[in-house]
Amino acid sequence: MSEEAVQPRKKPKGPPPEEGLPAWMATFADMVTLLLCFFVLLLSFANQNVEKFRDAMGSVKDAFGVTEVRAKSEDLSLINTTSKETEKAMARISQDERLLLGVIMRIKSLFEDDDGELLEGTGVTSDRDGVVFSTQMRRLFEPNTAQLRSDAPKVLNKIVQLLKDYKLNLVVRGHSDDRPVNSKVYPSNWELSAARAAVALDYILKKGGFSINRAKAVGYADTRPVEPNTSDENRLKNQRVEFYLHMPQRDAW
Repeated sequence: MSEEAVQPRKKPKGPPPEEGLPAWMATFADMVTLLLCFFVLLLSFANQNVEKFRDAMGSVKDAFGVTEVRAKSEDLSLINTTSKETEKAMARISQDERLLLGVIMRIKSLFEDDDGELLEGTGVTSDRDGVVFSTQMRRLFEPNTAQLRSDAPKVLNKIVQLLKDYKLNLVVRGHSDDRPVNSKVYPSNWELSAARAAVALDYILKKGGFSINRAKAVGYADTRPVEPNTSDENRLKNQRVEFYLHMPQRDAW
């Protein structure tokens, strides 16, 4: 009997593969698409908040017209409280911004002249954290000294009233022009500007009975001029004291 060749059995063929990508890739692509949509939404929300803030601040600025104090922020300013622009602006700003707006308007009421304008040599600026009231040095101090003038309390007492009306902290900033100081007591403008800020702050704290934790004093000498030191008029503007009323949760100088 002849031997027959034993041939291996062939495995049965399965069903033909489906055309196109594997099924798992469709699920993966859906997940990636959803993640992409999620991050696009986050980005759009973030941009929307910034635009809303800028829009609101721009409305307030247009209505009030207060000078800019920090280049990266929009300003609050003074406004006629009966205007429609005020109502629209107030409806679009936050609670903190409303507080600062109230401070600005309060400063205007305290320091305005008979024509409803701020007294000559004074000014108000603002940023997102607070309000700065500034006054020329000659309103508060005798020339080249840290001695208060006899009429200085007319200004300082109003700062005391502001701190009583609003739960804000205070930084008193002393500034000078670029001319050197000819004094044995104060070798440079650094010492003189710092001493003047400290004297003004000491008066405010004692007069109002405030905690020292609410206040600071600093001297900047001639490092932060508001005008170029090219004329006597500009130098008078640079010789100033600033009272920065800011939110207690913000550390400031």
